[in-house]
Amino acid sequence: MTHGAVRAHLPGIPPRPGEPGWPGTPHTPGWPATPPPASPEPLPTSPVRVWLDPLADWQASLYQRLLEKRIVLASGLLDDEAAARLSAQLLTLDAEGDKPIRLELQNLRAELPAALTVMGILDVLRVPVRGCVSGEISGPALGVLASCAQRTGYPNAIFTLAEPRLEFGGTVTAVTARQQQMTRMLDTLYYRLAEVTGREVDEIREDARGRRSLTTGQAIGYGLIQAQETTPGPANPAPHPH
Repeated sequence: MTHGAVRAHLPGIPPRPGEPGWPGTPHTPGWPATPPPASPEPLPTSPVRVWLDPLADWQASLYQRLLEKRIVLASGLLDDEAAARLSAQLLTLDAEGDKPIRLELQNLRAELPAALTVMGILDVLRVPVRGCVSGEISGPALGVLASCAQRTGYPNAIFTLAEPRLEFGGTVTAVTARQQQMTRMLDTLYYRLAEVTGREVDEIREDARGRRSLTTGQAIGYGLIQAQETTPGPANPAPHPH
């Protein structure tokens, strides 16, 4: 019997590493080990369906096609952000070619500072701009129309002269300064309208305070637009029957 075997049989003497009885002693070669616990099978996943909307980017694509035709669409509320986009489009078309720009004004209303911003851009463009009104255009948005070299209106258009409502807050000094600034901005708007219509500034101001509305025919007589927008006829009209 070997010395190791003697130690293993002596009572009270713990086994050394590698000797039988030491924790973690490898199993006898060929002896089957305890199988690991079985892992749970994965649960079936619910099917996922992805809906692809073919018209998701139709608006951006449509606006791009209009710009390629040198047509710019302005609708809704013209605030500072919308004025920046509109100005960028006009300046880009002005830099890219010499053909006129068609500016479609659909149900357009505007904040006074934003309207004056676009008016300033229209004043410096090299190419002529034709403004066409559909729906209702009101308040300071009329200044955008008045800054176009050519102005027309669709048969159903409404032109409303309206003074914008302004609210101020803060100290008396700040409110007074703000009121003076807005008065100068209103004067700029009314002078532009008076310039294109041939009317007195005081008349324009009174009509705006009274919210005077004009049809397309009345707007022509007032001087806001020069003509009614007409539908172009077919390129090859059908012959009349004999």
